[in-house]
Formats: sequence, C-alpha cells, structure tokens
Amino acid sequence: MTGKRLLRTATLVTGALALTSSLTACGGGSSAADSEGGEKVVTVYSADGLKSEKGDGWYDKVFADFTKKTGIEVKYVEGGSGEMVQRAVREKTNTQADVLITLPPFIQQADGKGLLQSYKPQGSDKVNGADKAADGKWTSVVKNYFGFVYNKKELTEAPKTWEELLDAKYKGKLQYSTPGVAGDGTAVLIKSMHDFGGKEAAMEYLKRLQANNVGPSSSTSKLAPKTDKGELLVANGDVQMNFAQSKSMPNLGIWFPAKDGGKPTSFALPYAAGLVDKAPHTENGKKLLDFLLSEEAQQLVSGVGGGFPARTDVKPTDANAVELTKLMTGVEIFEPDWADIDKNLTGYVDAWKSATGS
Repeated sequence: MTGKRLLRTATLVTGALALTSSLTACGGGSSAADSEGGEKVVTVYSADGLKSEKGDGWYDKVFADFTKKTGIEVKYVEGGSGEMVQRAVREKTNTQADVLITLPPFIQQADGKGLLQSYKPQGSDKVNGADKAADGKWTSVVKNYFGFVYNKKELTEAPKTWEELLDAKYKGKLQYSTPGVAGDGTAVLIKSMHDFGGKEAAMEYLKRLQANNVGPSSSTSKLAPKTDKGELLVANGDVQMNFAQSKSMPNLGIWFPAKDGGKPTSFALPYAAGLVDKAPHTENGKKLLDFLLSEEAQQLVSGVGGGFPARTDVKPTDANAVELTKLMTGVEIFEPDWADIDKNLTGYVDAWKSATGS
C-alpha cells in the first residue's frame, strides 16, 4: 500500500450549503460564533457514495436538515476511504477534520493510527456490537453490503458463481477496483478468501480471473456507469452505492457471487463514523454524529440514500426498503475478522499483486 494513494476519487465538494471559505480558513471569521466562542461549522471527511451529484443524496438531505436545526454549517470533503485516512494522517499536526467516515478496514486503520477519539453518539446503543467499536472510537451510521453489478440488457440473468466469470465471454468485459487502493476492491479480496476457504485458494482463482480483467481501477464508482453502458458486463461495487446509481442507470443489476456449489455470500461494509482526535470543532462534531444516528436521519437512509439503517430499532417501510430487503433475501452474510484484516492487509494485497502480476 505504500507509495499509492488509497482512494476511489478524491474531490472537494460542497456540503448542504454553498461553501465560500476553504478548509484551511476554518478559523476565519465568516461563520457566526456560537455560545462557546467557536465557529458554527463542522468539517466531514467521508468515503464517497452517500452524496449525490444531483444534490438528492442522504448526506445532502441530512446535512441540510442538521444546518437548519442547529445553524452549524457542514463542510465536506469526499474521496476513497483510504485517501481520507491518509489525508487526516498528514494533517495530524494541524487537524482540519472533525468527523471521519470510512468503510472497513480503513476505519480500523484510522483508529490504529491514533486519528480518533472516543465518543458514543446518542442512539449508538441501538447499533449492533459488530457495527461499532466497543470503546466508542467509531460507530456505523449507514449499514451497507459488498456486492457486484452486471449489465441486465446484455445478460439475460445475473451470473451465479465466481467460476462463471472465468468464461471467455467476459474477457475484456470484467473489471474490479484495485485491492489496497479502493475500499470495495479490498472487499474483493475479503470475500474471495472467505468463499474459497483461504488466501492461497483465493489467489489461485484471482490469478485465473486476471485473463478476463480489464485492469486496475482506483475508483469503484466509475465501474457502474461502464457496466450500465455495456462497456463492462460485470464489475464490483456495494449495495448502497449501486442501488442509488441504478435509479438513473436502467441496465444496472446487483448480484452476489457464490463459489460453485455454495450459496451467494456478502458481508457488511458500513459507513462508519468517528470523532477526529484534536478536532477543531469537537462539540459540533458530536452534535453531527448524534444527528446522523437520530431516528429522523436513520428513517431516510433507505428512501433517500438507498442504504440500510445502522440502528436496529429503525425499520423503514418505504419502497426502497422493501426492494433492498428482497435483494438481500437468500444471501448468506458472514462477518470478516477485521482485526486480522487490519493487521495483515498489506500482506494480502502483496499476495494479490504477486498472483495477478499487478
């Protein structure tokens, strides 16, 4: 992982309101002072997927609601999970972010690098233990699952197994984002190691699959449009992002590979949020985390964001929620050993590079 930027794509985008001041000017006087003499601002570094280019994503809605309720302006920086962690590491002597939101195993990596401080948001007691850190360093705010996409126009039905993807018809029509660079690319390693029963068997399979693979991609989100257009037949992704994308990409279908003779599997890949250590606006960060886990915000996760609520007591019944439940029916959910993955990720990525010649 050294020498590479761990990202899908890193872009600076506006939050709920038009932003006129830069991150480096967070200490400026453009925001009104709160009762404690601090700024009415909170800065979020997040993995991509929850904010829409059209302005109708979950972040767009909840950030606007948060600002209306509290008067606190949300400044937002988006990129891949690894890129957000790396950026926060570079800024440790001059912390800019208040809240960090990434996918596993990068939220664990952030904790290991001392980037997070303990805070248990209101409502976090309703989040499953596997979806939060026991010490309060991070808590999932949107539940999500790893998956694949396929072109519904070119393929009459989704592939069912990993082995099917070795067929010659997928040559030059299959692509997955780069492990160790993209969060969902790293998930390809995690799922294949689980499905094939270990690292060696998974690497042997991925070595064979490389004959059909288009090549590296630092961005998972860019693969869905290529699949929708038919440039690709199959690519990796995640359920929340791809479900949201499918609303404007009619040829995009979601599926979950199984090992030949086995059941389709997936695992939780949640958007996990932590309060940044030595955050410039710690109290505002706490308020935002509380709001993201509020019943009000969690009820919007499926209908607006195309994801799954992190709180187990929030059970939306909107059309998206019904469709998402149907999509996950029959899929076996396993729980990765995140401590092992965090510790050995570099070795797993190196094994993948060796096996695929990447």
